[in-house]
Amino acid sequence: MKEIHYSDKEILVFKDVDGIADYAVRKWTEIAGKTVNKKGSFSVALSGGKTPATLFHKLAKENKLPWNRTHVFMVDERFVPYHDENNNYRMINEILMRHVDIPAKNIHPILTTVETPQASALKYERELNSFFSTRSGFDLMLLGIGDDGHTASLFPGTPSLKEKKHLAIAALPSGTIMSYRITMTFPIINNAENIMFMAAGNDKAPVIREVIEKEKSRLPAAMVRPGKCSPIFLLDKAAASLLSKKP
Repeated sequence: MKEIHYSDKEILVFKDVDGIADYAVRKWTEIAGKTVNKKGSFSVALSGGKTPATLFHKLAKENKLPWNRTHVFMVDERFVPYHDENNNYRMINEILMRHVDIPAKNIHPILTTVETPQASALKYERELNSFFSTRSGFDLMLLGIGDDGHTASLFPGTPSLKEKKHLAIAALPSGTIMSYRITMTFPIINNAENIMFMAAGNDKAPVIREVIEKEKSRLPAAMVRPGKCSPIFLLDKAAASLLSKKP
């Protein structure tokens, strides 16, 4: 691991995705331990994707983590049935949740069995409001970055970027034929206690450079500006290759 120093961000560069995942496990373990000791429980929001999948495989073997006091939420979800290969929760459940001793009531998927994406978003927002009625924000949030700069399911140039009231909304990527997504919004993302971005591959290098180095970028990932922490970027060498600062 090598570090690159920026004033408002922590950039860590690893040889490969395996190195990213190993560090993320250590950081998760550290934050979960401290938070459970302080608050009695630990809340985390997870994103789907290939890079996080490596982390989930490793976490599935961490039986000493306080799973019985951990609450797992979804950052976003495609409005597709559970058995669809594009369903984020299906992937996370099969790789991670089924293999750890976490109570069912502590798992908070975004349900896509309701009639509409808007109804799904409303249901999830109610669950978030209920959970956080006596708590502060998420203890840890894991985010990805798309090659167009999106994070969660907040896409460039869409109305979702201006959402200031709702914690979860139905969002449709512009200019695509993709299915609706249900996504957390900036009000809850930027209230997290800890945020880790994970990104790998040469295709991410241009957008990583803009998100990290362009001061007034309007890319969604650059609009993640938490008030309680500096976001940590976990990158492989390829994703970090175009940064002007070198480790």
